[in-house]
Amino acid sequence: MRGFGLVAASLLIASGCIPEAQLRPSTGAQLQQGDNEVAKAEASGVVLLADGTAWRGSPHDLERSLTPVRVLLDNHSGRPLRLAYGDFAIVGTQSRFRYAAVPPLTLSNSVASKEGQGQGHGGSGSTTMYLGVGAGWGYGPYWGFGRYGYGFGPYFQGPFVGPYSSFYPYPYYGGYSCQEPLPTKDMLEQALPEGTLADGGRVEGFLYFQGVTERESQVVLQARLVDAKTGEPFGTLDIPFQVQKG
Repeated sequence: MRGFGLVAASLLIASGCIPEAQLRPSTGAQLQQGDNEVAKAEASGVVLLADGTAWRGSPHDLERSLTPVRVLLDNHSGRPLRLAYGDFAIVGTQSRFRYAAVPPLTLSNSVASKEGQGQGHGGSGSTTMYLGVGAGWGYGPYWGFGRYGYGFGPYFQGPFVGPYSSFYPYPYYGGYSCQEPLPTKDMLEQALPEGTLADGGRVEGFLYFQGVTERESQVVLQARLVDAKTGEPFGTLDIPFQVQKG
């Protein structure tokens, strides 16, 4: 398996699967040494690695409906870093359309309805809303860091606190159009957790963005750096990608 390691309204995808698309670093993007698929950005003591070709889980054709990007964040900023889906986005280079990072649990309309997580309004009208939950305290084995020069050890280092709880309206993620219900177990297990990443810590996982296939050929992955204690923004990270359609 490869891998290392806000919500804006989107066009609803018509029924039927659309072509798969992967993000590959654009010319001029800073690449991680030894891997042309992994791009890198650094600001204010925070390193971001991103791989738009890393998805190998179930469903195998996830790129037909969403844009999965595996990210690694390494925090040496001297302050705790907030991790929240609203701080990440993909922006079309020409369209300037902003594609949201979607909390994976919000994809499950049927689950939300059964468990009675509450009703909200958005998009085309009344809709069920589902609670997105991040990871709590803990340490555990990771996979993939060695490939990126980080060695072996816990999959995140330093205290990591969660959850950040967020409600997002179901229709806004773009409407997955393939057969397998989302989110899958792989998507949930491999998702980037929301929470607080302490100074000196690092964490990795997938972000699932609204699909970019139909509108974009060049995009920029953006990460806003926010102090978890004060809520103060202290930097941004941008990585340019080209959209390779299958």
